[in-house]
Amino acid sequence: MQHYVEKDIEKILLSKEQIEKRVAEMGEQISKDYEGKDLIAVAILRGSVIFFSDLMRHISIPMAIDFMAVSSYGSGSETSGSAHIKFDMQEDISGKHLLIVEDIIDSGNTLCYVKNLLKERGCKSIKLCTLFDKPSRREAPVYADYIGYEVANEFIVGYG
Repeated sequence: MQHYVEKDIEKILLSKEQIEKRVAEMGEQISKDYEGKDLIAVAILRGSVIFFSDLMRHISIPMAIDFMAVSSYGSGSETSGSAHIKFDMQEDISGKHLLIVEDIIDSGNTLCYVKNLLKERGCKSIKLCTLFDKPSRREAPVYADYIGYEVANEFIVGYG
């Protein structure tokens, strides 16, 4: 049985194997970079949940995990330009290193808002990790520290 979305897919950008290999590489690099540090990995719900789960399996150091749900889309698929917190983190982030994990960075507006909000809460550092980066769509000064793949300005589906 074909899923409803599959009939609309024009081409496959990356194979399952390519993605799995890149996620493992990212996890290994993050493990090296945060060795001996007090890390909290924060998933931005809901889009990042599958990527976040896969990435966490490849991070070999002790860490806490937490979640945030942030919306900037309203009822459509285009960003509204303003963000609001729908579900906030539960961990105390004072003096801790944060790794914000997102599935895709598009305009950057939501992550800019989240990053500024979390800085105000006293974390020691914030880095961004994304599976897909669309720099051609960037409106806010947000740059990922860990990037799976840079993609063109097209609608992508299929991971998870």
